[in-house]
Amino acid sequence: MMTLPQYFLCTGTSLALGALLAALHTYKNTYSKNFILTLILLPAIVQSVITVVNGNLGTGVAVMGAFSLVRFRSLPGTSREICSVFLAMASGIAAGMGYLGMAALTVLLTGAVTLTFTLLSEAGKRPERRELKVTIPENLDYSGIFDDIFKQYTSQASLQRVRTVNMGSLYELCYRIDLKNETEEKAMLDQIRCRNGNLTVVCGKIPDNREEL
Repeated sequence: MMTLPQYFLCTGTSLALGALLAALHTYKNTYSKNFILTLILLPAIVQSVITVVNGNLGTGVAVMGAFSLVRFRSLPGTSREICSVFLAMASGIAAGMGYLGMAALTVLLTGAVTLTFTLLSEAGKRPERRELKVTIPENLDYSGIFDDIFKQYTSQASLQRVRTVNMGSLYELCYRIDLKNETEEKAMLDQIRCRNGNLTVVCGKIPDNREEL
């Protein structure tokens, strides 16, 4: 049977591990405040449940029955969010069983691996690929028309397709480009607009399901 000082020690450790886990999750990642609060509290909640049911089969069955009535309605989480939730639960279970060192070691080792892979992926991150659509008059030869602009502002640019628009009076050129510096996107678009007669120019991110490998 866990004494009151032991319970406070386990709960305090769980909250500290939850806070550490939340800090790791926010590093170079998008998140919501509600999810971060959940990560902080989840280890302590799981630890409290494990403390109550530890060694009591009847209570364990009752708790499982109560949790089976809960229905979670939320948007599908990312793989990193799912990993953080499972890590929070694992640390809470270990703390509830009294293995505080194991709980802390699990969070620290997993956090170190997460930080390492995050830093490596940031270091090897390629320039953000964009899709550029440029409308030009039909009497304008589009072969290499923007090559000098692309050489100045992009590290890579390739013409993907050409189609006629506006009853054949205009051409729409679709490029895939890698910007050298995202802050210079407006300057590049301004130069393109000067060359295409201020016709429509659209530049945006490529949807994930269309991203080329």
